[in-house]
Amino acid sequence: MLRTWIDATAVLLAAVLLGGCATSKEKLLPHGHNTMLDIWQQETGGGEGGGPIARQLLDARQGLRRPLTEADVQAAPAVQERYTRTAGNEIYRQFHRLPNPDLVMYVYPHLAGTDPVPVPGYSTAFPLYQRVQYAMPGERVEDY
Repeated sequence: MLRTWIDATAVLLAAVLLGGCATSKEKLLPHGHNTMLDIWQQETGGGEGGGPIARQLLDARQGLRRPLTEADVQAAPAVQERYTRTAGNEIYRQFHRLPNPDLVMYVYPHLAGTDPVPVPGYSTAFPLYQRVQYAMPGERVEDY
């Protein structure tokens, strides 16, 4: 009983896999001789006058091309202020650097080079992280 069920499942799985390979690309994704310009003109009613679709498209475009009102002109500086570089917002940057502490390492006196030359001990500092990372606007930038 179990063996016939497994055999039937295997036959069904093989048929599905082989059937998927038998589909032709042309039947699945047919394409004609029309260019994108032909399709655009056909869908928008053509270039000369057009039909009702072209009229709807023209009306939608005219709605977007409305003239600016006095309220729009007055509101523009306030809206753009957040994105415009000024002395004030350059001081208080939007993208703060994330903390990248310096590590101080002491190098003991040693001999270096092919002709062993004595090198005195010294301290050097290097950043903990290889790259400088920046916080997104509004992200927490206090010490963690």
